[in-house]
Amino acid sequence: MAATIPGAGITTPLTLTEDGNTDTLTIKSTDADANAGPILVLNRDSASPADGDSLGALRFAADDDAGNSTNFFAIESFIRDASNGSEDVQMVMYGMSGGSTLNIMEFDTTGGGVDAGPEVVFNDGSSDIDFRVESDGLTHALFVD
Repeated sequence: MAATIPGAGITTPLTLTEDGNTDTLTIKSTDADANAGPILVLNRDSASPADGDSLGALRFAADDDAGNSTNFFAIESFIRDASNGSEDVQMVMYGMSGGSTLNIMEFDTTGGGVDAGPEVVFNDGSSDIDFRVESDGLTHALFVD
């Protein structure tokens, strides 16, 4: 559904189009102190927040060679626990491989491991993904197949 922001000349959904190779959107802060800025906030302001709600997503999409718009990479966050005072979050990074979307890495504050605390999980979807760390002169200083 389209909406208009009165006086601003902006309607939603908003599409910014750039036909060159320059920045399409810049968010600038001219504040001169040492505090954070600029800040982009994705705010899900729900009247009934619940565990499992999506908090927002960044999707990196492009056309494939058949002209289909494809989400090649995405970062999405979810409410794990919406209870006041014990809020928990999960963030997942998804990527395309061989035409399928894979759960590549996730940050989870509730965890499912032995300690059931915060954890970082690689390949939670049990896909055929290798994990490799390089060092100075070694391409496989740490390699898990």
